[in-house]
Amino acid sequence: MFNVAHFIGENITGRTTSMFLADIEANRQELTRFVEGKKVLVIGGAGTIGSSFIRAILSFHPAQLFVVDISENGLTELTRDLRSTYGMYVPDDYKTYPLNFADPIFEKIFRQNKGFDIVANFSAHKHVRSEKDRWSVQGLLENNVLKARKLLDLLTVIPPEHFFCVSTDKAANPVNIMGASKRVMEDMIMSYSDKFKVTTARFANVAFSNGSLLAGFIERMMKHQPLSSPNDVKRYFVSPEESGQICMLACLLGHNREIFFPKLSEEQMMTFSSIADKFLHALGYEIKYCTSEDEARKYAAEMPTDSNVYPVYYFKSDTTGEKGYEEFYVPGEHLDLERFISLGVIDSVKPQSKDELDSFLTDLNATLQKESTSKAEIVSVLKTYLPNFNHEEKGKNLDQKM
Repeated sequence: MFNVAHFIGENITGRTTSMFLADIEANRQELTRFVEGKKVLVIGGAGTIGSSFIRAILSFHPAQLFVVDISENGLTELTRDLRSTYGMYVPDDYKTYPLNFADPIFEKIFRQNKGFDIVANFSAHKHVRSEKDRWSVQGLLENNVLKARKLLDLLTVIPPEHFFCVSTDKAANPVNIMGASKRVMEDMIMSYSDKFKVTTARFANVAFSNGSLLAGFIERMMKHQPLSSPNDVKRYFVSPEESGQICMLACLLGHNREIFFPKLSEEQMMTFSSIADKFLHALGYEIKYCTSEDEARKYAAEMPTDSNVYPVYYFKSDTTGEKGYEEFYVPGEHLDLERFISLGVIDSVKPQSKDELDSFLTDLNATLQKESTSKAEIVSVLKTYLPNFNHEEKGKNLDQKM
């Protein structure tokens, strides 16, 4: 059986153990003090990062864990996985709720429970694939910004000791609407930092995360379909386990108004096509390099089921929102690279003017609600708030490719 975790360590991250273990061990007593016996709420906890955060934090024995996610199947698998793992601690007061955190019933749960000590929000549109039209963009901004603001308002009623909301490396010098939405989200959560402690993290692609291109490689092979990826887009990668650990460390050990990121060097960036090659070689295949999607599809449809040659199609990125490389911080952000072994920290983050932020969010909401709003108008509103938002419309999105 193909071992994904082993493949990630050997061929992508180059690490056989998590890069964050040393920081976890060095701070174990403090992490235990923050978590043991506490009430924990994880929103978006059925996804790869949210579920990894849950596994990381459960080792410190919270008294209560509530998990909210719109994926009922995802929550079912999360519970089965936790209950089936040898040595996994699951508190007696463990509940999962398949609902949207913006639903009225969520507020009822929150108030009935008298809040939570630790709140982590992983509910987000994360794909550049969301750059299709005004409707997909509106859904992204509603979830990543406007609904998240409703959550923050609710938390002011019974403030948590720790609040974490996941960001992305694409928030640094954003070129796509998803990254811009996360950059706005960072400002928005920081504006609540006078009411409770707020931290976030920008980090790399999570190798083989749910819905990712790499996870799609497995799906394509199960369906006897070709692999396809850009050959000119470089990304940093962390393992699923590491993704949750970054968030746990940032949530619990971060000071108010801090943004965390992994200490990774440019030499560790990889292209998706190089990973696809390694993936196929690890499975014992020779590679058939095709020059078009049609050629790749035809070869896959006609190849024998026991073929040891597998078709791939690699291409230069030509879709809206793709960034050629990733970065975790921008000039002007103050860095602390000494506090942790494996994590850098953007500290002393100054909250944006509440009046300016509120005015922008009002304009954004009004623009989204207009019947005639275009994607270009939404981008224009975002640029008024994010002058370094370098959006380039190419007229093609990822739903138009394999």
